[in-house]
Amino acid sequence: MSSTSREAPGAAPTSRSLFSVSVEARRRARRAFADPVRLAVYALLTLAGVLSLFPLYWLFVTSLSPQQFIVKVPPDIIPRDLSLQNYQRLFATTPVIRWLVNTLLIAGSITAFHLLFDSMAGYAFAKRRFPGRNVLFWLVLSTLTVPAQVTLIPVFFLVKDLNLLDSYPGVILPGFADVFGVFLMKQYIQTLPSELESAGRVDGASEWQIYQHIILPLCTPALAVLAIFTFQRYWNTFILPLVVLRDSFKYPIQVGLATLQGEFNTDYGMLMTGAAVAAIPMMLMFFTFQRYFVEGIRIGGVKG
Repeated sequence: MSSTSREAPGAAPTSRSLFSVSVEARRRARRAFADPVRLAVYALLTLAGVLSLFPLYWLFVTSLSPQQFIVKVPPDIIPRDLSLQNYQRLFATTPVIRWLVNTLLIAGSITAFHLLFDSMAGYAFAKRRFPGRNVLFWLVLSTLTVPAQVTLIPVFFLVKDLNLLDSYPGVILPGFADVFGVFLMKQYIQTLPSELESAGRVDGASEWQIYQHIILPLCTPALAVLAIFTFQRYWNTFILPLVVLRDSFKYPIQVGLATLQGEFNTDYGMLMTGAAVAAIPMMLMFFTFQRYFVEGIRIGGVKG
């Protein structure tokens, strides 16, 4: 066969085709950078990315710097001496591992309840027909305008009356469901074809079976988005655990880090190290499930 013959559609790419692709990619890159407007946009985006990542860079640099370099004025943007001394002191003098486990327990439990109750409510508002459905949905949605600080005192007295103060259920119970999760699931479920539910009813399936075997499997992308957003939110929860919990060994990580701030003097090395330890799991989650964050923005914009 001649060397100039075309490749079969299913054949593996040859070195000639790979070279052609790489040449075309380089040409596109040169054309992109030759455009002054596009080059300016890339420069602005690069600058914005550097500025947004600088606090994170400073957090880890401070956590790895000795105390004398942390309080130095002006500070060294590029550190001279790095050590793990602050991490050793943090793990030796504070129950930071216990705080992380507490945070995982609280955030994980609340996330599981959100996936159940928010999806059930979203299914009811999206697919079920009952009197006052739209009015009730907008009333539920209007509670998003109420700040959490307004409901803090009623929630505290409710937890107190249930004898749940200084306990994990006292922190988990108020977070069983969330309006944002209901809205997110409703927006997604209403895009599913109603013929699937009709087919299930024709086969004799109950409403719970339709929800469990038809709706939930199709809602996997929305459930993943809801799980990530909810877990991230309650990983950083602070106000309610601070009010409900008394035992420092039951604190989540954010409340535990607040105890490192002294009344007259603060060890910024320890504080920044604790913040870095708390940020690492969320950073790993973001880079692992980055596409679901983008998917969450798209789902929230679906029209009813």
